[in-house]
Amino acid sequence: MDIYLPIAGLSVNALVIIALGGVVGLLSGMVGVGGGFLTTPILIFYGIPPAVAVASSTTQITGTSVSGMLAHRRRRGVDYRMGAVLVAGGFLGAVAGGGLFRLLQDTGQIDTVIALLYVVLLGSIGALMAKEAATSLDIIKPRKNAAKSSRRHNPIIAMLPMRWRFYQSGLYISPLAPLLLGFFSGILTVLLGVGGGFLVVPAMIYLLGMSTAVVIGTSLMQILFVTAATTLIHATTTKSVDIVLAVLLLVGSVIGAQFGARFAQKAKPELLRMFLAIIVLSVAFRMALGLGWRPPDIYTIEPL
Repeated sequence: MDIYLPIAGLSVNALVIIALGGVVGLLSGMVGVGGGFLTTPILIFYGIPPAVAVASSTTQITGTSVSGMLAHRRRRGVDYRMGAVLVAGGFLGAVAGGGLFRLLQDTGQIDTVIALLYVVLLGSIGALMAKEAATSLDIIKPRKNAAKSSRRHNPIIAMLPMRWRFYQSGLYISPLAPLLLGFFSGILTVLLGVGGGFLVVPAMIYLLGMSTAVVIGTSLMQILFVTAATTLIHATTTKSVDIVLAVLLLVGSVIGAQFGARFAQKAKPELLRMFLAIIVLSVAFRMALGLGWRPPDIYTIEPL
């Protein structure tokens, strides 16, 4: 069942794209991540141009984050004040990232930059996840002399001026910290087509010291609005959003997430995290191989 993608400029098997979205949705439901950091590389491996893969992934993430935020909102798991600051920073980062994306696109370096960022980002995140999962499974013994800090947030965060009270999160910190965090996440969203949750959530817990009860819902609020703005930026400036591709991915991810959530209730969390770490490291290795492997024919000429 072939279908033509007007922006990508090629025909693809619709069932394969839905299946790819289903795999990412399955992983999302199993381990609680947005899945955008896997969607873009998988699309690139399939042959979708990197710029189109990035822009269309943000459209998919916007759709999938709506239901997640509403679910957390019903159980009062969203800090709206913190979320508003993160969204403001994300909007600024998305605008800056959109300009950078267009500049790299005009110079012909966007494909290389996307691949390099994914190799570094996925390699780092995958290694940290694998280490944490291995420690939980007693594969790696934790250091006995590791000192535990009683401070909720990072000392640098505590030194920032203009403190605000974030009652839902139980914090009294400067809004500059979540503003900068949202700004960095917004840049990543535009450049890589990721929601940023796999970076924002750990930062909210370990740097800002937020209560875990509101971290996921607040992160989804930020992801929802920033990815929506990013989709608009890509649609109006880079012209890279392929709505047909985004809809196919969304259909698959919604179905896959339901099965993933059911499977997660029966599986051991540490094993799921190790499984995801292996997948992330494999994707990073594959992208690094694509950057460094010399093809047999550098230039090819195909008949019209």
